[in-house]
Amino acid sequence: MIKLTPSLVLIWLIGCTCVVQGQQKAQQQTNVSKKVTVAYVTSWTSVMPDPAYITHINYAFGHVNNDFNGIRIDNESRLKSLTDLKAKYPKLKVLISIGGWGSGRFSEMAALEDNRNKFAEDCLRVINEFKLDGIDIDWEYPTSAAAKISSAPEDTQNYSLMMKAIRNKIGTSKLLTLASVADAKYVDFKTIEPLVDFVNIMTYDMGNPPNHNAGLYRSKYTGWISVDEGVTAHVKAGMPLNKLVLGIPFYGHGKNGVANFIDYKEVVKLNGFKNQWDDEAKVPFLENDKGEFVCSYESPESIAIKCSYILSRGMLGAMYWEYGGDTEDGVLRKAVYSGVNK
Repeated sequence: MIKLTPSLVLIWLIGCTCVVQGQQKAQQQTNVSKKVTVAYVTSWTSVMPDPAYITHINYAFGHVNNDFNGIRIDNESRLKSLTDLKAKYPKLKVLISIGGWGSGRFSEMAALEDNRNKFAEDCLRVINEFKLDGIDIDWEYPTSAAAKISSAPEDTQNYSLMMKAIRNKIGTSKLLTLASVADAKYVDFKTIEPLVDFVNIMTYDMGNPPNHNAGLYRSKYTGWISVDEGVTAHVKAGMPLNKLVLGIPFYGHGKNGVANFIDYKEVVKLNGFKNQWDDEAKVPFLENDKGEFVCSYESPESIAIKCSYILSRGMLGAMYWEYGGDTEDGVLRKAVYSGVNK
């Protein structure tokens, strides 16, 4: 029997401490590795994304076909060029995003069981044909005709049935995600929560100057909602924080000499404007020589703060629209990636 001397006890305690610290460090590394950075990449741009700074690509877009029972894909060769990246980066996930603003025929498709099932079958066909990792649904928005598309009061219920049909058909090994309006309306999240892997919250387009595009917190320049309020709305609607991905715009909104929609790579080229910072909303904006708020946009500084917010709330990661809006050297995408992987 070994006699426990003070020295042996000390050695034993040090050893236990090292084991615990090692386990904690491993857990921290695991948590970091689970953070996602989702880049929407569009069919109408040609820039190739750098997989070193992203975990998921959402290809925009596919659409519900004219027969309401399948998928039509924009620029299929562009999609294939993205999935080809997986040969060198096998951990990269590529999904097709079906929908987008003004993309209709969802209401008719989701209304009938036969259409839903055939659409789900075509989701599986597209996954297999293009070697995809899943489906992202971007129906904007069930029950609303604001995008000049068909709608019906039953859309929300039928949305849930559509997601169930897709999940049943593609199985659990493939991803099923969705893009959601900031205030969490239009979708029954409690019903679809078990079906989906995560939700990309479109926490942008929250206002035009003199309101912020994507203010993190409420300030005098907040429009209808803030980013923080949008996240909270999704939690209240039934989605856990670890399934929520925060949307970040790589573009701004302008007026009085600045384009209404302007990519960040063009914002940084603007001359004759004064950079301002809203310390309540935690975002920058531009003023003209008259002192007017003329452009709301995102910067590496505001992205860093948003990423700290993601980590502090225990969210799954960040998403951005869209990759082509960044500068050639990737100032914003690098800020997103480093921010969620602190």
